[in-house]
Amino acid sequence: MQSGLSLAFVGAGRLAQSLAPAWVQQGLRVVAVASRQMVSAQALAQRLPGCEALPAEQAVARADLVFITTPDDAIAATVAALPWRPGQAVVHCSGASELSVLRAAEQAGAGIGGFHPLQIFSDPELARARLSGAVAAIEASAPLRGTLWHLAQVLGMRPIELPPGSRARYHGAASFAASFMLSLLDEAVQVLYSLGLDSDQALQALLPLARGTLDSAESRGLAGALSGPISRGDVAVIARHLEAFQGLGAAHLGLYRDLALRQLDLARRSRRLSDDQLSALAQLLSAA
Repeated sequence: MQSGLSLAFVGAGRLAQSLAPAWVQQGLRVVAVASRQMVSAQALAQRLPGCEALPAEQAVARADLVFITTPDDAIAATVAALPWRPGQAVVHCSGASELSVLRAAEQAGAGIGGFHPLQIFSDPELARARLSGAVAAIEASAPLRGTLWHLAQVLGMRPIELPPGSRARYHGAASFAASFMLSLLDEAVQVLYSLGLDSDQALQALLPLARGTLDSAESRGLAGALSGPISRGDVAVIARHLEAFQGLGAAHLGLYRDLALRQLDLARRSRRLSDDQLSALAQLLSAA
């Protein structure tokens, strides 16, 4: 399938805007783009030499491999409404949806698979630059599996294979490292706001700290990157934190306590603290 492979996208949103130009830049052919909004398909197709904006039925008919890049809730209905053929391949790019949403294409004889780039696509231009080195989570049977691994590797991505039935857990894990990180930053911004900093000031103060933590985790691992009072076994400082957060309300205190308790696991793995220090911290946090 890789030789002379023709690609099409059904859905012209930010993910398609990132992947399609990236593959064209590597010499692959994207022959058609479809979207509920024809203007969106046209805007993307104009950036891809030899590509046309077409109704979804015609886009599917032109391609060997079709990427479904619609929102998750629309995948099954979109696939069920389109004409598929034996020898063709249909791949969704959802992290959370199982391959069962492609059942209509499979019943028509097409191969089915999943290709999920583990990256943020809020800005397609930035996302395209960050594809190299990112993971592509792939689920498919041979020969489609080999094709998807090849498509990941030509972009410098690192393919991994997902077992059937694991996609929701995989995608939930990714949320902790992506959108949930924004929730943690928002919590920190709210606390600094309570001290008189405006939200923009607070965020700009925190971002270098967050970047430094990620850089350290990349170079030293999670336990090795641990810093702060828990890493030092500083019970008195943690007690002052708990008292301060209690004054902000139960929700702030509970989030701090729960995260601090999880951080004790990293402290144990770092082997920097004695059993007595770990026990003292656990008792203090559990009683909060």
